[in-house]
Amino acid sequence: MSLRPIPVSVLLLAVLLACAGRADADLTAFLGANTTPTNRPVRGVAVGLSFVIVGVEFEYSDTKADELGNARRKAGMFNVLAQTPNWFNSLQFYATVGGGLYREEGAGLLETSAATNSGGGVKVGLVGPFRARFDYRVFMLRGESSPNKTHHRFYTGLNIAF
Repeated sequence: MSLRPIPVSVLLLAVLLACAGRADADLTAFLGANTTPTNRPVRGVAVGLSFVIVGVEFEYSDTKADELGNARRKAGMFNVLAQTPNWFNSLQFYATVGGGLYREEGAGLLETSAATNSGGGVKVGLVGPFRARFDYRVFMLRGESSPNKTHHRFYTGLNIAF
């Protein structure tokens, strides 16, 4: 006698949920600079969910166009994070990798395409649930029109855990 796939899947899901650890969520509002090809302001928000050392995050960012003709870029990225499990002197380090979509407008460009990113940073405990977040990312644009396929971004943000 063999088990049917659906009852086995339900049983497996029940075991995973019963064994799941505590999950923490956080929200970050950030300001920074996209340094490719010139320094341009970027702002955005990120919301994440962490399970001890592994987490997931969605981020939306908006890089402004500049007077030199570099296009405005909006991006939505889904990321996976690996992070230190415990706070070490109020510091939590992380590395991240992910992908999503971006849209460039201006300077003769109008393109929506896929992108990947990787990077890392640190969350610094301030008081209570509030943390400062410092982040560096490298974005690889997959579109055909953008003259710069690799972008570097630095940001500082205010993070709140809940």
